[in-house]
Amino acid sequence: MSAPPGSGRPIVGVLALQGDVVEHVRMLAAAGAAPVRVRREAELAAVDGLVLPGGESTTIAKLAAAFDLLQPLRAAVKAGLPVYGSCAGMILLADRITDGVDGQQTIGGLDVVVRRNAFGRQVDSFEADLLLGGGFADPGRPFRAVFIRAPWVESAGPDVDVLATVQAGAPGGALGRIVAVRQGSLVATSFHPELTGDDRVHRYFVDLVRDSQQER
Repeated sequence: MSAPPGSGRPIVGVLALQGDVVEHVRMLAAAGAAPVRVRREAELAAVDGLVLPGGESTTIAKLAAAFDLLQPLRAAVKAGLPVYGSCAGMILLADRITDGVDGQQTIGGLDVVVRRNAFGRQVDSFEADLLLGGGFADPGRPFRAVFIRAPWVESAGPDVDVLATVQAGAPGGALGRIVAVRQGSLVATSFHPELTGDDRVHRYFVDLVRDSQQER
């Protein structure tokens, strides 16, 4: 099910198993979407796009398997559903991860290698100004990004567009690290835009969902 034609408000689900669900729902509504919570396969089938929230990637994957959602999520990604993953969501979208736990599963779809907890533990959380490329609104204005036990992209395949790298304000060894990417209908960030008052990342994703609707 999609939003009524002409409403301009695509239905965007937030995987509501664990993590920053409420925060993403609030930001999606501000960005012009009709947000819904997704816990079941039927709910997944009814959305125009999906957000995988920040949280704990291993816990989300285990709960997705317990709710019989892991395979439907993989099928939806393969079928071209627009999906945005923040922090843990980036890990879940990665085809390959390093520093994961034994047997850790992902949904996959992004041709990237992601290092889990690359920026350190909870006490190593930080904020940094980023410049977002690739079609974001107001590109000259820095985006104040919040990093909490965040991953980074170690390497990206040839079809992956890098949208942001760390340029300043991060712990030693983090400069130049990739923290935002896009591959087709998939977008991922290491940081938590849902914890800020800046809705540009969510608007970018909602626009991507709208474009996908028009193409269908």
